[in-house]
Amino acid sequence: MSSNLKPLVLHAHGSGPNPYKIASLLSLLHIPYEVKLWQFGDAPNGVKGPEFLHINPNGRVPALEDPNTGVVSWESGACMNYLLRVYDTKNQFGPRGDSEQARVDFDKWIFFLVSSLGPMMGQVNWFRHYHASKNEDALKRYEEQAYRTFGVLEGQLKSHEGQFILPGNGVSGVDLHFYPWVYQHGYAQLKLDEYPEVAKWLGVVGGLEGVKDAYKKIPEGKEI
Repeated sequence: MSSNLKPLVLHAHGSGPNPYKIASLLSLLHIPYEVKLWQFGDAPNGVKGPEFLHINPNGRVPALEDPNTGVVSWESGACMNYLLRVYDTKNQFGPRGDSEQARVDFDKWIFFLVSSLGPMMGQVNWFRHYHASKNEDALKRYEEQAYRTFGVLEGQLKSHEGQFILPGNGVSGVDLHFYPWVYQHGYAQLKLDEYPEVAKWLGVVGGLEGVKDAYKKIPEGKEI
């Protein structure tokens, strides 16, 4: 990647998995970036405050500003797809080939993450840690659904001999989408005993230098 690039700005907060997807891809692509850390709420430094809402009207992180192109993106899928289109010129982390099936295979797993595994994990964490009153029925339902999605991922990893979610060599954007959510299984108090391939995959992806760099860099970002 060109050393003449101005650093991109990744808007994040220290908790929550989605910014780590984007930081991991930025690091793996060797794109310079800086992290701005926002707080929850509608204070001037909050994601619901007017300054951040000007960047992302949905008031969620991540958001990504690229001073090299003037492009502003938000939602982790849009941020990642932007980076893949503009900066992953050798298609290291995108679909495994140019066929329509390869593109669909890439998309379908990402949509499974954003529609199923991610939301189920988010609900487990909510009812486990943040809901004002105990709701064991809701917690049980979302635990079961989270484990169901772990089973789907386990089956995919068993379906081929590779180390990553998509067949082929090397990590892809699909792995980067899944990793931060599955990584939270301990915080969610979910076990991987019945999902050995998921546990092995988690160790492989978590050992990548770009991923380790992301988990180091975001907490050290500049607080707004």
